[in-house]
This record gives sequence, structure tokens and C-alpha cells, in this order.
Amino acid sequence: MLLALDIGNTNIVVGVFDGNDLLHSWRLSTLRQRTADEMGIWLVQLFRHGGLEVGGVDGVVMASVVPTLTRPTLEMAKRYFGHAPLVVDGEAKTGMPVLYEAPAEVGADRIVNGVAAFERHGTADGRPRALVVVDFGTATTFDAITSRGEYLGGVICPGVTISADALFERAARLPRVDVRKPAAVIGRTTVGSMQSGLFYGYVGLVEGIVERMKRELGAPAGCVATGGLAEMIAPETPAIEAVDRDLTLHGLRIIWDRNRG
Repeated sequence: MLLALDIGNTNIVVGVFDGNDLLHSWRLSTLRQRTADEMGIWLVQLFRHGGLEVGGVDGVVMASVVPTLTRPTLEMAKRYFGHAPLVVDGEAKTGMPVLYEAPAEVGADRIVNGVAAFERHGTADGRPRALVVVDFGTATTFDAITSRGEYLGGVICPGVTISADALFERAARLPRVDVRKPAAVIGRTTVGSMQSGLFYGYVGLVEGIVERMKRELGAPAGCVATGGLAEMIAPETPAIEAVDRDLTLHGLRIIWDRNRG
């Protein structure tokens, strides 16, 4: 079995693979003060809950955008699972050329998503195609993958939850609201109006950026989405053709296989 860990700013996503099959996946809150033992105990309990044997893990792969959690996670993997993880960074063999002007600046999760998206969604009618990958996380990222499987670049926007929090914090008379699809675009209450602006404003943002990125890619391109809000946003726009909930975990698995040789 392979243990895959995606350490993001909001959640730590954990996946366990048997070959290419994802057996279980879980989400933990990202607490930057979490210790190696705290993470280890959590994961051991999750393995027991899933009916999995900790001793059955043959390897660990991880990507982290939270530097304060990288070292504790490395220690946890060695102490509780007996393996030093493969850390996806500039030295790992991803199989995807990075055309960014400063490749080291690209977040590991964005490369991992690109690898998985091109592997799983990068063909149409038997031919390679360009892709736009949208990840609805703490920040919403849009990544452009060429039809040759190259990471070209992308767009970074505040996530919809960040936008909702900023609206509450900066406007004294506006309440804090949950991000959800409202009953109508035209709000008849303050809360309804705010939900409409957040939800449909974000739908419009996604449509506009994806269309412009496809235009710059200069070839027929698909669009795949992942992340917490993907399943809520995607049905509202034809710009997104597929939602791949576990895209990042599959990318980690693919990169693990490529590095294992």
C-alpha cells in the first residue's frame, strides 16, 4: 500500500492506495502547531477505522505548501510507518516540464494536480489536448497544461471563503455568511444578496478566467476541477467539464510510481 499526504493551508488530505486503486481518503484540519506524534496517532486511528494495517504500508509520498508541517510529517512517517517519504519538490521526477520563469516558485500541489490531470483527462478522441486545472482551495488556482504535457503557468485568486471573510471583516454592517448557492440571483435579503454575490460572482470569475486561458493556450482545451467547492461550482457553468475530487492524491501516486522507476 502507498500512503499519500497532501498538506494544504486548510486541510491535510490523506489517501491510501493499493496499486492504482484509492482504498480510503480522509481530510484533517491543518493545524500548524500539530506535532509528529499528534499526526501519527490520528493516522493510526484512521487506519484502524478503515480496517487497514499500518504495517502494510510500503511507501509514503507527500506534497506540502505549509513549511512548518513538512518536518513533523517527515518524522511522523518514519516513526509510525517506517518509511522516509518521497517529498514532491523541485528534485522529484514529476515527468512534467515546468515552463514557469522561476520553476521553484510553483507550489508542489499545482504540479501534482497538473500531472494527474494530464494523465487522467489529457486526451480527447485519442489525441493529447491542453488542459486548464482549477483547484478550489484556500486560494483558487488555475493551471495551464499544454498538449505536450508541460506546465505553462496559471492564475492565483483569493478563495471564495477568503472573499466571504474579507466582506464580513471590512464591512461593519454585513454579517458573516456561509458560501452556498442561493435560491435566486436577485437577493431579497442582505444574507441572500451576499450569498448571490459570492456564489455567482465566483461562477463568473471561473468562466472568465478559464475562457481567457483557453484562448491563450491556442488549442482546443479541456477543464477539470478539484478542491472543496468544485462539486458546488461545476454544475453552474459549462466551463468545467469534469470534477476529479481526488486529483491531488492520484497525482502523488503517479509521481511516486515515476520516481520508484
